[in-house]
Amino acid sequence: MAYRNATYFGFDGLGQSDPSRSDFRYYAIVQKWDTQRNIDFKFVNSHEKASSVRNTSKRSTLERSIRERMRASKNMVIILSDETRKQGSMLSYEIEKAVDTYGLPLIIAHTGFDVILRPEDLAFRWPNVLNHRIQNNTANAIHIPFKREAILDAISQFTVSSKNLFGGLNYYARQTQINWGYFGS
Repeated sequence: MAYRNATYFGFDGLGQSDPSRSDFRYYAIVQKWDTQRNIDFKFVNSHEKASSVRNTSKRSTLERSIRERMRASKNMVIILSDETRKQGSMLSYEIEKAVDTYGLPLIIAHTGFDVILRPEDLAFRWPNVLNHRIQNNTANAIHIPFKREAILDAISQFTVSSKNLFGGLNYYARQTQINWGYFGS
């Protein structure tokens, strides 16, 4: 088996050809954090470890690339917004494969929130495949706000080799989020 040191990022393209009009814009923020020298944010991006595909690629080509990237991944960050679709996007396929085939722990980064203390209250955002896997307890996930410190900490802690997430409704303690300055931000 290949060395799994990458993080897979999943988000809903919302059927848009313009990335700025989809959840891709949040992924672009993460990419920017990774390139800034004054920010301590580094990770191995699974999208950079495998062959790239275009939005016009055949679905079978996209799926093959997704599987290749996930085989090299230690975890998956899922970016969810109020616009994320319940079904019908490649994100649903990605979540299904991440949980069912590759056993990746999920880091669910919710945009538009400063603090996450009751992940079950955010179920209205979850794609159906994610909801199903959280409800039947096959997904191991942590819910976090879409913020740099939380994302980087979760990427470093929750991996396929560190079996420390149990179930799909995990979140960081209130004090941890206070320490990061998330309350009142």
